[in-house]
Amino acid sequence: MELKDVLFIESFPNIDLHGLDRDTARVYVLDFIRDNVKLKNEIVVIIHGIGSGILKKTVHDILSKSKYVIEYKTFYNNVGSTVVRLKI
Repeated sequence: MELKDVLFIESFPNIDLHGLDRDTARVYVLDFIRDNVKLKNEIVVIIHGIGSGILKKTVHDILSKSKYVIEYKTFYNNVGSTVVRLKI
């Protein structure tokens, strides 16, 4: 499945980072990715919120450097979340 085929994100595993600072969010995201690779979940959702954009920038920085991530994009229907396709 490709990210362009994702219409609804409610059925995919997700993590909500609201209220976290960037260092804590970094640890949560890395653990979340690692766990979902082990569980063989190809598509996951990271909810970072809109706010000032610090968490979104941090999440996208982590995803761009991760060897487990094939592609990611901000979900078109909710700019406060990012949909990620993982290597399984």
